[in-house]
Parts: sequence; C-alpha cells; structure tokens
Amino acid sequence: MLRPRTIRACLFLCVATLAAVAHAQAPARGVNIVLEDQFRNSRATEQLRGHVVVLVYADRHGAEQAVDIGRRLHLRFHPSADGAEATEWSRQPVVPPPGWPAGVIPPDVHVVPVACVPEVPKPLHGVARSRLRTESPHVSVWLDFDDALRHNFGAVSGEPNIAVIDTAGLPHGTMAGVVDGKRFEDLVGVIDQLRLRVRPDVRAAVVPVSGVQ
Repeated sequence: MLRPRTIRACLFLCVATLAAVAHAQAPARGVNIVLEDQFRNSRATEQLRGHVVVLVYADRHGAEQAVDIGRRLHLRFHPSADGAEATEWSRQPVVPPPGWPAGVIPPDVHVVPVACVPEVPKPLHGVARSRLRTESPHVSVWLDFDDALRHNFGAVSGEPNIAVIDTAGLPHGTMAGVVDGKRFEDLVGVIDQLRLRVRPDVRAAVVPVSGVQ
C-alpha cells in the first residue's frame, strides 16, 4: 500500500507533467499591432492577415538605415515599384515565390516602416506627424509613441530592427542591425517560405529569423 507521502508525491508529479504537456501544446498566440500613421489613419497588422508583414522599425538614430532596408525589401518583392510614380510606389503587385503555381494569387509582403518615437511628448505628436507627412507624403509610416514594438518584439537602440509576422498573424522572428549580403538573402528566403506554407500542396520548413541580441 502506498504511503500518504508517496501518494502526494505521485499526484504532484502527475500535475506537473500535465502542466508541462499543456504548456507544450498551447497554440501560439497571434499578435496585433495597432498604431496610427502620419495621416492619423488607424493601422493594424490584423488588417493584413493572409499576407506576410515585415515591420521595419527604429528610433531616430537608426531611422536612415531602417528606411534603406525597408526600401530594398519592398523593391525585392515589388520590383515594378522601381521607377513607378511616388503615388503608386506602395501599390505595385507582388512577385510570387519560386515554384508558386501560375494563375494563383500569392500572399503579399507588406513592408511597414515604423518610427519609434516614445520620447515625443503628447502635445508634440502633431508636430511629429506633420514632419513625417513632409518627409513621406505618399508612403504610410506608422508612429509608435508608446514603445509598443519594443515591448512586443524587443529592439536595439540606434539600429534598424525587423519583426516578421506570418500569414496567420503569428510572430515568426526578429533581427536587428545591418541587413546586407547573406543576411538580406536569408531574410528574403524566410519570407518566401512563409508564403509557400499557405500553398496546400507544399510542405515548407521555415527557419526562424535570428533573434534580437
């Protein structure tokens, strides 16, 4: 016959095991980043569900590099934007990933520039929007006054940061710093694999984007 102490130990072990299994089987939670752009339009990543969302964000010290990365990524997936009118730059069609079936519309890649400006006091939010409207009169730039991206994904100050959200709205990975050469190609490959996952006849293993240090 088991002693009370032994029974309690067994019960504790069972509960702990079930808790671990439940944790391991818990579904990944989607993320919805809700911000406003420089035109005071409400923007949300949930509105882009079904497509891959690439948030390119930085504070003012990393803004120039972030703009460059965002532009290169947009042109990689929307090459007809090169030479397009400024008003049409962000509306160009996306190219399908390699092996995508002809005649089937592929998931888009939305490269979203985000200005992280938590240091700007609320009375000056209008000034920040006005400045961005001057600098970017046609391309929507989301403004993060509440440091939401840092809280959700982490960030490296003074550097461009990238967060990738898959077609189901699940965060896939983050990276920070210069994105050139092999890092850029690896990022492009991950994005294409995320798009291929929604093709029912293709099983694609996706390697997560390297994490923020």
